[in-house]
Amino acid sequence: MIQGFGTFTRADGEPRLGFRSGEVVVDLVAGGLDALLPQGREAWDRATEEGVAAAVAGNTIPLDDIQPVLPFSVADYVDFYSSLEHATNLGRMFRPDSEPLLPNWRHLPVGYHGRAGTVVVSGTPVRRPQGQFKLPDAEVPSFGPSRRLDIELELGFVVGAPSTPGEPVPASAFRDHVFGVVLVNDWSARDIQAWEYVPLGPFLGKSFATSVSAWVTPLALLEDRRVAAPAQEPDPLPYLRVEGEWAYDIPLEVELNGVVVTRGNARGLYWTMPQQLAHATSNGASIRTGDLMASGTISGAERGSEGSLIELTWNGQEPVTLGDGSERTFLEDGDEVVLRGDPLGEVRGRILPS
Repeated sequence: MIQGFGTFTRADGEPRLGFRSGEVVVDLVAGGLDALLPQGREAWDRATEEGVAAAVAGNTIPLDDIQPVLPFSVADYVDFYSSLEHATNLGRMFRPDSEPLLPNWRHLPVGYHGRAGTVVVSGTPVRRPQGQFKLPDAEVPSFGPSRRLDIELELGFVVGAPSTPGEPVPASAFRDHVFGVVLVNDWSARDIQAWEYVPLGPFLGKSFATSVSAWVTPLALLEDRRVAAPAQEPDPLPYLRVEGEWAYDIPLEVELNGVVVTRGNARGLYWTMPQQLAHATSNGASIRTGDLMASGTISGAERGSEGSLIELTWNGQEPVTLGDGSERTFLEDGDEVVLRGDPLGEVRGRILPS
C-alpha cells in the first residue's frame, strides 16, 4: 500500500500538506511538505504517527479529489551510480575488451551533480530534448532531437534537516538528516550523453528532466523494509562504513505503453543511502532542506531486471516487443513510461515531440 507525504491542491489552488494511505489522503495543514521538512526527526515521526492514525480513523478525502504537485522544493540534485549490475552492464557494453568497472567504482559512490530546476512531479509530460550528438558513421556532430531517449529506474532520498558547511555528515547520522524516500526516473538522452560526457560527465543528456513520485515515504514507514546490503569488496574506507542493515526491500517494475518490461528490487544496490550521503559531504559540502540524492539506475543480475532500456535492449541490439506487436529499442514520441515501487507509488511520464 502506498504511504507517504506530499503537497496537493484542490479547487482553491492553495497548497496543502497531505498524507496518502492507499487511495485516500489525510488533509493535514496548509503550506505543503516544505514546512515539515526542516523541523527534524521528532516532528517527522510525530507527523507520521498522526497521518497513519487519521487514515485509520477515516478522516480522509478521496485521492481523485486532489491534485498532487511537486512534493517539495528541490534545493540541489545529485545522482549516483550505485548499482553494481548497472555499472557492469554499461562497462561490458562500451568497453568489451577491458575490465567493466573503472578502478574507482568499488571504492566510492560515483555521482554527478544534476539540475534541480528540471525535477518534475509524476504525470508531467517530458518533451524530447534536442542536442548535439555524433552518429557512428558521421565525421562531424549534428544537432537535433535525441534519437536514443531512455529511462533510469531509481530511488532517491530527500534531505530534511540541513548540515553545517565544512562539517561532513557521517553515515551514522543519516536518519537525523533524511526525511524519506521517493521513486525517481532520471530521463537520459543516450546519444547526447555519449558525445558530451568525456571528460566531465553527464550534462545536457540528463538535465532536461527528472521525474519523482508525488509522495515521499518517510524513513519511519520503511523500517520493516530494511535488509542487509550486498557484501562490499574491498572493505570501504572508514568514513564509508555503516552499521546495521541499510538496503531496502522494495520491489520495482517498469511499464512501457501498458506492458511491464522489467522487474527488479532495490535491495541489490551496492552503495547504500547512508554511504551516498557520507560521501557527498565528505569534503565538507553541506546539505540543505530539499536536497534530492538519487541512487542511479537499479538493475539486477537476471535478464529482465534491468532498470534502463539501453541495458534491456543491449544498446538497441535486442528490441523489446510491446502488446501491440511493435518493438522498442529507445523511446518514441507518445510512449508512456510508468515506474512503480512498493510502497513508494509510481512515476509516470509521456514523451512529447521535440
